Amino acid sequence: MAGAEDPDARSTAARFIKIGGVGCHDPVMHEIELKLQVPAARRAAVDAAVAGKSTAPRMRLQAAYHDTPERTLAAAGLALRLRREGRQWVQTLKGAGDDGLTRAEHNVARGSAAAMPAIEPALHAGTQVGERLIALLGTDAALQTLYRTDIRRRSRALPVRAPGRAGSRVELAFDLGRIVAGESAIEVCELEIELRAGSPRAVIDTARRWLPRFGLWLDGRSKAERGDLLARGEAMAPPRLATALRLDAAMPAAAAWQAVLRNCADQILANASQVAAGEHAPEHVHQLRVGLRRLRSAIALFDLDDAGLADGAGALFRALGAARDQVVVDAEFGSALVDAMRRVGVAVDAAPAVPPTTAVSPATRLRDGATQLFLLDLLAAMQPEPGNAAADPQPLRDVLAARLNRWHRQVSGDIKRYAELDDTARHRLRKRAKRLRYAAEFCAALFGRRDVRRYLKVLRALQERLGAVSDVLIAIEAYAPRAPTDPHAMFALGWLAARREALIDAASPELKAFRKVERFWKTGG
Repeated sequence: MAGAEDPDARSTAARFIKIGGVGCHDPVMHEIELKLQVPAARRAAVDAAVAGKSTAPRMRLQAAYHDTPERTLAAAGLALRLRREGRQWVQTLKGAGDDGLTRAEHNVARGSAAAMPAIEPALHAGTQVGERLIALLGTDAALQTLYRTDIRRRSRALPVRAPGRAGSRVELAFDLGRIVAGESAIEVCELEIELRAGSPRAVIDTARRWLPRFGLWLDGRSKAERGDLLARGEAMAPPRLATALRLDAAMPAAAAWQAVLRNCADQILANASQVAAGEHAPEHVHQLRVGLRRLRSAIALFDLDDAGLADGAGALFRALGAARDQVVVDAEFGSALVDAMRRVGVAVDAAPAVPPTTAVSPATRLRDGATQLFLLDLLAAMQPEPGNAAADPQPLRDVLAARLNRWHRQVSGDIKRYAELDDTARHRLRKRAKRLRYAAEFCAALFGRRDVRRYLKVLRALQERLGAVSDVLIAIEAYAPRAPTDPHAMFALGWLAARREALIDAASPELKAFRKVERFWKTGG
């Protein structure tokens, strides 16, 4: 690694923006950036656009990332590296923020020796991110180099000319290179847009121009995250599930909305990055759709006038539905249909094939322009403009309880006439039950825990029962077009129709339980 070139003439500290109030003594800088993947066919064009008229030379950056053999730091969202910058070694600790843009970063100069110095976690003591590191490692943790990066970077500063962005500047950095772990390596070809001055939204404004121009797509995975996966011999990160959050009754509605928004966005953005990468499991698509539905429920819960965000989430949810429906048909009914056909003497090895309903893969859908603009809208929503939030005269609990009550009554009304509902209305009931469940989970910390748990237990059981009915309807729709010409598909339709009736009849206990359950926003303390 000796002999690596200095990426630019600025000091390490000057390359990051320090944010915080006057009197803040934490020397951590906050790196505000977006990372965009560059398709191979557009590498030359992006490189030329970043270089501009100056044609700045490409600089080499080589770094070694350290962790415990058990990946303690990676599991906690931290990255610890040593990198040679010019003639200086710099030790860096990074920790991800919660807005999709910001990373806390602490840098320590380590001298100019020819050989890489030993890693010293204690050098980050006295910072919030450093104290997290030391608490995780203790006093005698064994650290080792798990992977390295070898990157050639071309960068250029750029003013942001957009309304309300006077004085804002970003830095474009086009990285080409490799991440290496043992004998394994993966390519790096990405554009970073980093804030140098002004509003964080300047980064998003810049991405809005570059994404459609070159067919780029957002990727929230850092080089450290990709390197850790490579070192573990894994092609993909596990699907990101929804996590619990705690609202405070003293919060203004705008602050509560931001907390819920970031909770939903964490699930959406992590799974979207993995799906767009082209290496994903069906569960990544499912959890992405769960995150989108949670986001739409949150927008309705807070009664926000943001049609763009809601419509974008809805459009992506529906676009990914075909891929998810295919998995439901195969996984839920494939083996059961084979068993049923064999019991009546039909010798088959597999269930009737269901042709894909769309030729567009989930990865292609995630990379398309409309999806990428929606994801930028989501990131922008997590960076509210100053002074835009209107005060809500009602306490947060009262505001949210009123909406929960209205949605509870809608579900109860549908349940009372469940036997008369057609399939469309039953599907609507399932969606209403899901919306109510997500809203109840968002609000759980504001009310009595025992009452909330009791309510959610009943609601989740109802949702599961309604979901089983909806899954059958999905399978019926999938097989129906083939039934006139395929006797096996015709058999499948008859079997599914009988299953549908049985599931509808079996829903009675869950329906009755919901009608009797106490509303926690009425009884909770």
